[in-house]
Amino acid sequence: MIPVRTLVVDDDFAVAAVHRAFLDALPEFTVVGEAHHGMDALRAVEELHPDLVLLDIHLPDISGLEVLARLRARSGPPVDVIAITAAREVETVRQAMSRGVDHYLVKPFTRTSFLERMNAYLAQRAEVLRVGREPVLDQDAVDQLLSAGQRKPRSTALPKGLSAVTLRLVTEALRSTEGDMSAQEVGDSAGVSRVSARRYLEHLVAIGKAEVQPRYGVSNRPAHGYRLV
Repeated sequence: MIPVRTLVVDDDFAVAAVHRAFLDALPEFTVVGEAHHGMDALRAVEELHPDLVLLDIHLPDISGLEVLARLRARSGPPVDVIAITAAREVETVRQAMSRGVDHYLVKPFTRTSFLERMNAYLAQRAEVLRVGREPVLDQDAVDQLLSAGQRKPRSTALPKGLSAVTLRLVTEALRSTEGDMSAQEVGDSAGVSRVSARRYLEHLVAIGKAEVQPRYGVSNRPAHGYRLV
């Protein structure tokens, strides 16, 4: 298998080095360069021809969202983009999705979460390449190609009042820790109220993607924590 040529884009040199180290441990990837400004990232894409860009949203010159938009508008070979950023505002996530981001990983995260996301990307990429080798596609192949590139969560239809964007933020909040989190902690991390966070957490538990952990709060009163399974 030919390694996925990857460009790491982050304004923090130390963080970029960490991401490079994570990727160096995966034989399926090879880092072809780093960039720490948006315009440098765009030039690096033209010069290095990466298959994948790990893109920070907060950059010193232009936003990562602008970088993403320009990458999607260029006429050269397509490049995949995974946003790796501390930006978790709903509007930022929506804009990233509308501009064609392939995955969205919220900082801070564990090495395990990073590797899981890279493996998910590899599976998606393999399916796209497999179906794309056919010169002419029938309806089933078209459906497979579209489903492989979907950015939406793979869960069943959401209950009324829940949004896919917020569900992703809540899920990423849980994924960012190796332990469990209370509804309040998840709400603070995802930028929603404790009550809203609990609704999403209960949905994740109901579909088997999270579980409840016993906790004890103030004055040793029973409480609950949640973690992904």
